[in-house]
Amino acid sequence: MKPMIIRIALASSLALGSSIVLAQSPAPAPAGESSFDATHPRRAEVNQRLANQNQRIDNKVAEGKMTAAQGAAVRGQDHQIRQEERSMASQNGGHITKTEQRALNQQENHTSAEIKNK
Repeated sequence: MKPMIIRIALASSLALGSSIVLAQSPAPAPAGESSFDATHPRRAEVNQRLANQNQRIDNKVAEGKMTAAQGAAVRGQDHQIRQEERSMASQNGGHITKTEQRALNQQENHTSAEIKNK
């Protein structure tokens, strides 16, 4: 009888353990929504810089200090940085590391200098 009791206890604990794992699993993101946190502080900082740079491009084009073609070229660089940021975040649970943030900021610094010098 003892082996039977042990098997039942083991089966019960395995069933209980698997339900705990299921309860801790994150729910999938609804259709059309991202599964990562775009408001994470490092991501928010990078994305705010990109938004600021886009505003600067708009201002330069409106003032005639930059042609529409030049603005489009610089926006293409910004778009590439944003895509890279999203890719990094998707590989890291919705966050970017400090090293990734530093690399993105260096790219943004280069783009910012291009906006300034046009």
